[in-house]
Amino acid sequence: MPLVKVNVKWNKTDYELEADTDDSVELLKTQLYTMTGVQPDRQKLLFKGKTLTENTDLNTLNIKEGSKFMMMGTIGELPKEPENKTLFIEDMSDKQLAETLKLPSGLRNLGNTCYMNSTLQCLRVMPELQESLNSFTSGSSAAAAANNLTTSLRDLYRNMSQTTEGATPLNFLQILRNVFPQFAQRNATGFMQQDAEECWSQIVSSLKQANIPIPNQDSSLSSEGETTSGSFIDRYMTGEFTSTLKCEEALEEEATITKENFTKLNCHISKTINYMQNGILEDLDEQIEKNSPTLGRTAIYNKISRISRLPSYLTVQFVRFFWKADVNVKAKILRKVKFPMELDATDFCTDELKNKILPLKNRLRELEKERESAKKKAKLAIDNDDQGLADSKNDETTYVEELKKLIDPDLNKDIGANVSGLYDLCAVLTHIGRSAESGHYMGWVRKDNSDDWIQYDDDKVKIVSQEDIQKLDGGGDWHTAYILLYRSKKIA
Repeated sequence: MPLVKVNVKWNKTDYELEADTDDSVELLKTQLYTMTGVQPDRQKLLFKGKTLTENTDLNTLNIKEGSKFMMMGTIGELPKEPENKTLFIEDMSDKQLAETLKLPSGLRNLGNTCYMNSTLQCLRVMPELQESLNSFTSGSSAAAAANNLTTSLRDLYRNMSQTTEGATPLNFLQILRNVFPQFAQRNATGFMQQDAEECWSQIVSSLKQANIPIPNQDSSLSSEGETTSGSFIDRYMTGEFTSTLKCEEALEEEATITKENFTKLNCHISKTINYMQNGILEDLDEQIEKNSPTLGRTAIYNKISRISRLPSYLTVQFVRFFWKADVNVKAKILRKVKFPMELDATDFCTDELKNKILPLKNRLRELEKERESAKKKAKLAIDNDDQGLADSKNDETTYVEELKKLIDPDLNKDIGANVSGLYDLCAVLTHIGRSAESGHYMGWVRKDNSDDWIQYDDDKVKIVSQEDIQKLDGGGDWHTAYILLYRSKKIA
């Protein structure tokens, strides 16, 4: 409906304003507040002797040009100046700003260093890693290069925790290039783009060599006899395969069973792979050629690998790049492969490990549904009394105690092991472009206790939604998931 000019009388003064009858009474009161200084909640509006409420529909009042309203109300007492003056954002130091708003720090691009920046941001999502780095002083002299890189990473992360400005990782970059000269490759225009997966692997390898300590454990979830040997990488990021090698051409030949450690799973991408879990399983089952002592010649063997230890943090690499000899580059597979926000790794495990994790996993799934129901009840209780909230907290304590009893004793002693087989996605490293040595890398990290995510485009940082993360599954020229980092689902 078009605007109409109306008159409002207050305190022996007439005020003329334009009213839109499609608007609410609250908006009309807001207009009057700007003219009279009377707060909307202190106003009483009358039209033709009728008091207007928040629910009054202005269209039903037959308001015409020049219609008269009456307003009653007084200007409230001006607020007193607070004893403790407000500290505005523009007056805060970088450290105060970072602590108050919990804003993350980006990393400046120092010339095709997005591969490194995105890797560092994704690894930083692990609070246990930062705790371990803060406890690191120096390693053995035999690993001097790894120690230098680790010390530089520790100092960089500390600096990033105290500022919202984009940090300059120059010292870390110089040491990285000194330790791994491949990252110092140049062409006619400057330093070349590098493969983020190679950077990720070399940093993790260096942290393992430096033997950074495992973090202090939560005593409420620990038990006597825990396995405390090994470094952070060994305990929190390293899993174990149990592999069976069987010759298909000589069935009488005894199968060979071996164990080997891994720090990442590969998601193989073929024409039939649409989901990450299938790509991982395809990579775990492979055929190889080797000499058969039974046949005295090269034969085909089936190698079937299953996980016999799951780490707290599980890294998954999408094998998207392959060497294209005719153009001499690592070309990219653009195929869309969907990945889960919550990963159930049970299908990748040995039967022995499955039996250990299934009781806790199944009950954890059931309790998740019960928790959601309890949250709804607690929310309703807030409007009534505090008893429902207290009951909810008691229920949560009961849940944790119940779940702790379902943890397999062997897994409970294994610090840094996943005890349920369930993971939540916490970081994604993406690539946009057609080859590993070109294009652009970015990091995407989940915020603590939130469905929101943080996008790290070098020193440009912003909040994005979970829906944005689910669009990173490939199939076009947009950012495509290259490395995923999963965190063990929390029990407490």
